[in-house]
Amino acid sequence: MTAPYGTADAPRIAVRGEAHLEVDPEIARIGVTVNARGRDRRSALDDLTRRNAAVLDLVKSYGEAAERLETGFFSITPELSSHGRGERVRTYHGRVHIGVELSDFTALGELTTRLADLELTRVDGPWWALRPDSPVHREVRQQAVREAVQRAREYAEALGTSLAALVELADIGAESAETYGARPGGRARSMAFAAATEEAAPLDLEPQRQHVYAQVNARFTMAPPRL
Repeated sequence: MTAPYGTADAPRIAVRGEAHLEVDPEIARIGVTVNARGRDRRSALDDLTRRNAAVLDLVKSYGEAAERLETGFFSITPELSSHGRGERVRTYHGRVHIGVELSDFTALGELTTRLADLELTRVDGPWWALRPDSPVHREVRQQAVREAVQRAREYAEALGTSLAALVELADIGAESAETYGARPGGRARSMAFAAATEEAAPLDLEPQRQHVYAQVNARFTMAPPRL
């Protein structure tokens, strides 16, 4: 049976390797909420359909800069009158939420401004992030492994010996500290209630640096030291 903590002939060293990288984001996400209100259901729905189409057409006009365009939810809600008896509808509220993901940050500021300039349209964001398959994740994990090996080697050298073999390497997490909607930093919010007569100047949005972490646990055997 293998001794869990090694033996005098094959002592073990257990270490943790950690790494942290600070890098520029690769994508930005914004949320667009289109609103409409009318005295009857049909007028509210017609206005909502028109404004939703205007948002979609505007985003699509940016071509490949807008990598993803998704409709999140849609609702038409009646608001009952607080006066009188019975279920009398006072007005109808319509809402559509749209998610947009962009990789061109130059286009991001202009698009965000133009969207916020539309009728009854709210813009939330941006939320900065790395792609799930970004090479940064691999790089930070490799750095954590190298740091674990270096730390174990230094312990062995302090005992006047050297590492013999790797016994175990456990990944205990490699994740970005920045996730969609994780923190309000770098967030721009605006709502337009009427179309402007002149086009607004594009927002100057500074990308938020991303912090990526990785940690590993490692166990090594080493040659018996002479104590």
